[in-house]
Amino acid sequence: MSHRVLIVENHNLLREGLRSMIMRLPNYEVVGTARDGKEAIQNAVLLQPDLILMDLSMPGINGIEATAQIKRRMPNIRILALTGYKTDEYVREALRAGADGYALKDSSYEEFISAMDAVITGKKFICPDLSVQMIDIILRGDAEPAANAPWSTLTSRERSIIKLIAEGRTNRLAAEFLNISSKTVEKHRANLMHKLGLKNATELILFALNMGLIENKN
Repeated sequence: MSHRVLIVENHNLLREGLRSMIMRLPNYEVVGTARDGKEAIQNAVLLQPDLILMDLSMPGINGIEATAQIKRRMPNIRILALTGYKTDEYVREALRAGADGYALKDSSYEEFISAMDAVITGKKFICPDLSVQMIDIILRGDAEPAANAPWSTLTSRERSIIKLIAEGRTNRLAAEFLNISSKTVEKHRANLMHKLGLKNATELILFALNMGLIENKN
């Protein structure tokens, strides 16, 4: 019996490359793809895959928020974060959102397959390089960020909105993307600006860049 896989990846070339590679594996089949977090959530509900390969940096709803929403609705779906981010903060956020594994895009072919096999059988996986890093952090006693860290105070909806606004969407366009009212976006935007101590859109964009929520195009 083949394991059903949903590939969530922002870049077309990598998405098609993953599809081609996985389709050659005897125990897996690709049942669908998605280009962003919103599409990932929709396809997860529609296709009910066994495993989702989740990119973390995507337009609109990012992979961490999509992971959290999918896990709340369908906790039995296994999710393997597949990303280029190597910071312990991203590992913590992904695992906290419900990801079952964390693999890097520059992993070897063998390591990637091992990650898929581990996650699909119910095991947790963190790529070896990051495993050593996380163990070192735990031994130092600082595995968790400060409880009052500004980012940790944001709700899932606020995190989605800050990313959308930083990408250049107006309140109206962000509202259309999230299927909520413009007034709701305005309220969340005011709340997150206050929590983060931001005064204007420029500071919001700089914060999003520093957090890796959006890519620097320069």
